[in-house]
Amino acid sequence: MGEAQHLPSEINGPKTKTEAEKSPNNTTSSSSSSSSPSFIQYKWWIQMLIYAFFVIAGQTAGTLLGRLYFDKGGSSKWLATLVQVVGFPVLLPFQFLNKNNHITTGTITTPPPKKPFPYALVGFYITIGVFLAADCMLYSIGLQYLPVTTYTLICATQLGFNAVFSFFLNKQKFTPYIVNSLVLLTISSVLLVFQTDSGDPNKASKSKYTIGFLCTLAASAGYALMLSLTQLAFQRIIKKETVRAVVDVTVYQSLVATCTILIGLFASGDWGKLSAEMEGYKSGRLSYVMNLLWTAVSWQVFIVGCTGLIFQVSSLFSNVISILGLPVAPVLAVVFLRDKMSGVKAVAMLLAIWGFVSYMYQHYIDDLKIKEEKKKFCDDDDEHVSEIGLVN
Repeated sequence: MGEAQHLPSEINGPKTKTEAEKSPNNTTSSSSSSSSPSFIQYKWWIQMLIYAFFVIAGQTAGTLLGRLYFDKGGSSKWLATLVQVVGFPVLLPFQFLNKNNHITTGTITTPPPKKPFPYALVGFYITIGVFLAADCMLYSIGLQYLPVTTYTLICATQLGFNAVFSFFLNKQKFTPYIVNSLVLLTISSVLLVFQTDSGDPNKASKSKYTIGFLCTLAASAGYALMLSLTQLAFQRIIKKETVRAVVDVTVYQSLVATCTILIGLFASGDWGKLSAEMEGYKSGRLSYVMNLLWTAVSWQVFIVGCTGLIFQVSSLFSNVISILGLPVAPVLAVVFLRDKMSGVKAVAMLLAIWGFVSYMYQHYIDDLKIKEEKKKFCDDDDEHVSEIGLVN
């Protein structure tokens, strides 16, 4: 993984000819070819695919392993919450990517000028870390009381909440297709309120089902707000578009969240029950440890993918990719965890997928409009350059 490139023509647009001629880097054919719009666009799409894969794979694996933890005898909500954020040390080596501690001017290397202490950035990391800890706890409660199929469908409401928060915080425009997407996702979630899941292996009571539903819904709203705030922070505080910036946000917010959850784990007394829980785990001690280990890794992969998509495009697009993996977890849960797919769940899933397609169609229309405007701008620029040549 290298340093992230600027967005392609669909987002930022390539340099015009006049800008390219004025650029000091345009001295050799190699440098101009490496900074050409097509080269930047290809690298951008490769990064997009990698981040999207991280989101879908990490989310699916983390959800299934989290549910498996409860099915096999795990009962600690604090531990289930901790493994969602504690895997950040695997990302520490990536913080040293493209790290440059000196500025080179000609043949002289000088240290960079001292910068003031980033109070705003530290405040953001602390706030978003505590928020992440609380949000993960709500997800853990929901996953404990709901089967994966229901849990995943409720999580689809993230897209609707994110659209609303993006409208107020990130100036996201509402269009008929986006409104249609919000309505469909809302109906999809409302359908799940009217049934309790006989397919739940733990046979959760109606009260626990309601608690799980409300906690998952609240967690989805909270996570959507967190994505919009992260996008706002990238625009106004971080102001960098590098892979290291993505890793920094992931590591520091996870560090704060981990410390917060550890305080809760010890204060609640759950830490004293973990040894007995490991001994009573149905699949054995090794399976217990491996489940927690890979759950932690899976959620870190998911967080890196989400954060990368936020700074590459937007928080709303990051959530859309997350919703794209919606059918994966329920299907795998039916196969491996023996969840039951009722008629109401099937209808809710179809509505959620329809809502996703509606949003993606709007994104496709917006992309076409931007390409047309960019083409028109380039044609006008070529015509202007030709007129200057004729005058000369």
